[in-house]
Amino acid sequence: MRIALHSVIVDGSIDQYRARHARIPDDLRVLFAEAGIHDWTIWRSGRNLFHVVDCADFDRAMSVVESAPANAAWQKDIGRFVEGFYGPDGEVGFLPIERVWSLEEQNLTAP
Repeated sequence: MRIALHSVIVDGSIDQYRARHARIPDDLRVLFAEAGIHDWTIWRSGRNLFHVVDCADFDRAMSVVESAPANAAWQKDIGRFVEGFYGPDGEVGFLPIERVWSLEEQNLTAP
């Protein structure tokens, strides 16, 4: 499954955010693998960050990640650069944003 998330970076923090993501801690990388996260890519437009997460099951992955010490340490460090996460209608929260269209799906159903 592939989901997208939206967050906003603290104004003036992009360089620090990039530096922290140049290489995430190995224990976090291992945790993601254990949680079934195959890839996590972050795209930026201005202060808006768009995360694309490729995983077996997002809810299960997040339940594994949220309770892990490696994630707590990462959030303590990276969290100071993130203003917040926002759902599909702008609500505050770590919620997948709405997928509107997929070329792959359309190609699968095309006559």
